[in-house]
This record gives sequence, C-alpha cells and structure tokens, in this order.
Amino acid sequence: MNSLVEADLYRYIPKKFSILNLIKGLRSQGFRYMFFYRLKEQVSIKNPLWYIYKLLLRHYTYKYGFQIGGKIGQGFYIGHFGTIVINPDVIIGDNCNIAHNVTIGVTRRGERSGVPSIGNEVWIGTGAIIVGKITIGNNVLIAPGAYVNFDVSDNSIVIGNPGQIKYSVHATNGYINNKFFKKEK
Repeated sequence: MNSLVEADLYRYIPKKFSILNLIKGLRSQGFRYMFFYRLKEQVSIKNPLWYIYKLLLRHYTYKYGFQIGGKIGQGFYIGHFGTIVINPDVIIGDNCNIAHNVTIGVTRRGERSGVPSIGNEVWIGTGAIIVGKITIGNNVLIAPGAYVNFDVSDNSIVIGNPGQIKYSVHATNGYINNKFFKKEK
C-alpha cells in the first residue's frame, strides 16, 4: 500500500497496517477523503483510475466541504469534517492536524503575495485562517480563530486575531497524537 496512505491511516488507527484497519479507517470522513486524494496523486492522468478517483474526490468535496490541494506530507489528520480550503500550491509537512472551517490560502498583492509553507507537526485549530507567502515552522500550534499572515518560527503558539506568537517548546504536546515516523531501511 502507498506509504502516505499508511501514514495517514496510522494517525487515525495507531496499529500496524492491515486491510481490516484500512476498512475501519475509511469510516472516518477525513481519512476517506485523503485516501482517494493520495491515490489520485499516485496515478497518471492517462490511467483510467485517475478519473474514478477524481470523481470520488469531487463527490466528497461537496459532501464534506473539503477543497484540499497542495503538497501534503505523511500523517495528515483531519479532526472534523466541514469546510476546509487548502490552496493547490500550499506545502504542508508531516504529522499535521487540521480542524474544520480552516482556510489556508493565497494573498494576491503586497509583499506577502503567494501561499503558505507549513512545517512538520503543526496543529491548526477550528476557524484558523493562514494566508500569504509565509513560513510556519515545526512544532507550531495555531489556535482556533487565529489569523496568520506572518512568519511563525519553530516551537510557537499563535493566538488571536490579529495573531500573537508565544514561544513554547511543548507547543503541540497532547494535540498531535499517533505521530507517524518514516521507517528506516
């Protein structure tokens, strides 16, 4: 099975990969969407399966309110379904959590024109808005309702609108569970 699918599944069901666990994982709306997203990304547009995955994603986009694009690292976790918008040019690292009503998008003018780049182990709370050509570091918690249009360094918590940064080495402890780490060969 695709290693990205395996990593995503581990975030929902922290057990060794099996078909039974995959079936259990597919009960979760977030995993189900990402499962077909990952499969579509793995096949060529020339492959007939690409169109099937594309149709399934379109169905789940309308059903769950997800508009997810971009380059997303392993172990992506969607906590609740409902209106998640991620620009197709966004980069998101490994072991990231995202809640509902989140927008990660583009700013089209000014010095921060562009899309965000998000590091590893980032927890994004309900209703957060992350926009512009900014960099979010590793081990960052973006609190519910935060508006982020500025760079955030590693080991930080962003609170409020406008966002304020608080330094914390343990920013995501207890928030990001079942982390998946690449297996050494």
